[in-house]
Amino acid sequence: MDSFLFLAFTCLAAACCLVPLSKLSGLGSVIGYLLAGVLIGPSVIGLVTEPDTLLHFSEFGVVMMLFLIGLELQPAALWRLRHKLVGLGGLQVGLTTLFVTGIAVVFGLVWPTAWVIGMALAMSSTAVALQVLQDRGLMKTSTGEAGFSVLLFQDVIVIAMIALLPLIALAGGVEAAHISTDGHGPKGSAHGPQGPWLGAAILGVFAGMILGGRVLLRPVFRVLARAGVREIFTAMALLLVVGAALLMHWLGLSAALGSFIAGVVLADSDYRHQLERDIEPFKSLLLGLFFMSVGMSLNISALMQSPIMIGLLVFGLVGLKFLVLLGVGRIFKLDFKSNLLFATVLAQAGEFGFVLFQFALVEGLVTTELQSRLNAIIALSMALTPLLLILHDKFILPRFNVAVKTGELPVNNGHKVLVLGFGRVGQVASRLLHTQDIETTLLDHDGDHIEFVKQFGNRVFYGDAADIDLLRMAGADEADVILIAIDHREKATQVARDIRTHFPQARIIARARNRTHMFDLMAAEVDFAERETIRSALAMGAQALEYLGYSPKQAQSLADEFLKYDFQLIEDTWQDRDDMDILVAKAAAGRDFIKQTLSADRARKAEDQGSDGPETT
Repeated sequence: MDSFLFLAFTCLAAACCLVPLSKLSGLGSVIGYLLAGVLIGPSVIGLVTEPDTLLHFSEFGVVMMLFLIGLELQPAALWRLRHKLVGLGGLQVGLTTLFVTGIAVVFGLVWPTAWVIGMALAMSSTAVALQVLQDRGLMKTSTGEAGFSVLLFQDVIVIAMIALLPLIALAGGVEAAHISTDGHGPKGSAHGPQGPWLGAAILGVFAGMILGGRVLLRPVFRVLARAGVREIFTAMALLLVVGAALLMHWLGLSAALGSFIAGVVLADSDYRHQLERDIEPFKSLLLGLFFMSVGMSLNISALMQSPIMIGLLVFGLVGLKFLVLLGVGRIFKLDFKSNLLFATVLAQAGEFGFVLFQFALVEGLVTTELQSRLNAIIALSMALTPLLLILHDKFILPRFNVAVKTGELPVNNGHKVLVLGFGRVGQVASRLLHTQDIETTLLDHDGDHIEFVKQFGNRVFYGDAADIDLLRMAGADEADVILIAIDHREKATQVARDIRTHFPQARIIARARNRTHMFDLMAAEVDFAERETIRSALAMGAQALEYLGYSPKQAQSLADEFLKYDFQLIEDTWQDRDDMDILVAKAAAGRDFIKQTLSADRARKAEDQGSDGPETT
């Protein structure tokens, strides 16, 4: 029953059934994987009886994720984060370990056991937190950098924690349990250099990885690219990750750390994007298996013996870590909203806790029963993260939607144009107005971005465009034009409605994400809306026509006519936006109408000019 094929079929079937349902219900994919693991694990249906085997295999998904993160983080960027790595990460781990250890001692545990529990529960989940940050596109924001710094510090410090366990056991007079770990525990991993040679070996391996990545791998990738054998390029990408993991295992270090360094070394390689595409599918599947194996490892019967106590411990741990992270973020001057999300994303315990408790069991620092309960607390805290994020997004954040917490307070300069959002769209629009000496008042909600654009002479005020009082402070009552260049679709629509209500004198120009967003903005009674990609897409289409033999004038004329008729189609269909059948039918008819109209226009113009098709050279 536990054959490989049956195991694969069971895991895939459970994931395909529960993950989409969890995602559609707003709980996120992680909850879906955890529930799938609980369902097929030994505590419920029992289709999988040895979840530890799957856990050791699926942990490679975390290794691959760190490799991909390293690919996107060049050495210069990593050096720039050094203060956050040591400061944010060190302070969070130190304070959490101290508090949890103290609480464990109060509960009657001896200090060696309490210390181990404090260290293990101080770890946050790299898999969960990075997945959330990536899904939300936050990796390059202040929240993402702070979160990544803490997680990377934890990945490094866990090596020292594992090395400390025998010393803690010796100091506490605890005898090792001599439990076989089948090569996964400390007694199975001491294959590399020991004693005074270990430091030299670590330096040598890291230097070799950096030198090899810079000098040897690029010619190898070039040869593979010329050969044109796609599957071998994928095999080479996997070989890199597996090789880095093996080197770290040989040294007794974290495999995730090795894969991260390998990724950083290749971050400025010409083949970085191809490596990302090849590794991504394996990473996603293995991460899903990792979460499923965590769900399988939950001992439901043990939880049912004291569900209230376990629940209180889970919420207590998450609450404590949240407060510690909030305080640390405050010390490092994260703005309030970024700090709130930073603390929410990292408040759970992490997968390295499972590893530390397994080593602690071998050293006799925890009992099997205590390890089972602690693993359940870790897994439940990980499962709680998506629910906390929903609570953060829908209930907590709106209550703290205050005006200014950082940056310069908006003032009314009497400018007739107010630009909300100073990203790539808002910048271009304001630059055009500036060419005609039309001054604009600029607002943006990203403090880091504001500091960046200041270097180019832009004065951008910090604030949330959804705050009506803030808009009044910026001069919205007197503005002739308010340009909404916000990237968030729902928020942009709501801001447009509020502006129409509170500042009826202003003409509203809005940035639309796509056609359906155009419909929403038209319903909000904006004066003009433009899809952010429509003109660039038409420019590319016009260039393609030129390459196919059309003259620049013909290509541009066709693009202009297409845009005119497409706007007309939107005007004709937006009132039926809630009836999908009518919308689809009208869209199909509209496409045919545009094609026929443009063909008729082209034929007429060709007849007038004495030409019957594209110009040729």
